[in-house]
Amino acid sequence: MKHYPNNPHVLSAATAVPSYRVEQREVKEFTRRLFAGKFRDLDRLLPVFDNALIETRHFCRPPGWFGSEWSFPERNTLYVEHALELSEKAARRCLGRAGVEPGEVGALFFVSTTGISTPSLDAKLLFRLGLSPHLKRIPVWGLGCAGGAAGVARAVDYTRAYPEERVLVVAVELCSLTFQVGDLSKSNLVAASLFADGAAAVLLGAGEGPEILGSHSTTWPNTEDVMGWDLIESGLKVRFAKSVPQIVRTRTRATVEEACERHGVVLKDLRHLVVHPGGAKVIEAYEQALGLEPGSLALPRKILRRYGNMSGVSVLFVLERFLQSYPAGSREYGILSAFGPGFSAEHVLFRC
Repeated sequence: MKHYPNNPHVLSAATAVPSYRVEQREVKEFTRRLFAGKFRDLDRLLPVFDNALIETRHFCRPPGWFGSEWSFPERNTLYVEHALELSEKAARRCLGRAGVEPGEVGALFFVSTTGISTPSLDAKLLFRLGLSPHLKRIPVWGLGCAGGAAGVARAVDYTRAYPEERVLVVAVELCSLTFQVGDLSKSNLVAASLFADGAAAVLLGAGEGPEILGSHSTTWPNTEDVMGWDLIESGLKVRFAKSVPQIVRTRTRATVEEACERHGVVLKDLRHLVVHPGGAKVIEAYEQALGLEPGSLALPRKILRRYGNMSGVSVLFVLERFLQSYPAGSREYGILSAFGPGFSAEHVLFRC
């Protein structure tokens, strides 16, 4: 096992969602009306909303907004506004739970994929939170559903060099703003059944909380087209293949075993699985890949049911709930895991 004398700990985590809470059945009926007479085989495809096992989601705009055409600048203006608001809420809650003052944070990793800004939004968030003007800012863009886990992993790498510092990871995604009313692809319909908005923050450093042992990253060749965005005049158009659950099912076990091996752990030692709730089929694929009983991943399912898929933010929602009742002092092992564009996997090993 690689030994690091100053392994960071997860000091706290917190989340935030926008104000518009919508039930899945409402979204389904809205989509039916919106695409009636336009979408081929609409009635045959609409059960995707029922099969998603989602009950409610949160959006930054009211449902009626999604029935109109919007330009990329209009969407991105909303992204900047709401991403900052949600990020600030999540970060303040996170720091408050740890009893850490903003000025004590030495670095900020800001993770997002659903909008753009230069300077990156962390430059604005810094002053809204009252962080130090000498803070090191590390914006991370383009990792999609893997972003939350990757942000934590890269922040852990940073703490190896600066073990005395508190490091804040903030992830925010406004997936709803990427919905394209003129896109009659199956990918757009599936995305409409899954994606939602939210933000999360995680604080790392020396102290009490799960100890981070290290991370493991994998990107597979010739998989760039599995998931991502296509940039069109009206914004970001979703692209993902139906093979995603199959990739998770067939490749998860090997990458998790590699992650464990690097730190002297074996797969059966993992007692806590904090995985990305990317959808009902993705969660099932995790269970099958890791040899779990069906329904074992109850906490990711709970997050999916209440919040939908918030891309890279979702796994940090699972982490927040896990921290509320984790077995402190048990010395049990766990893993934070997510997949995303690349196609890639990010795993972070921890010990309670």
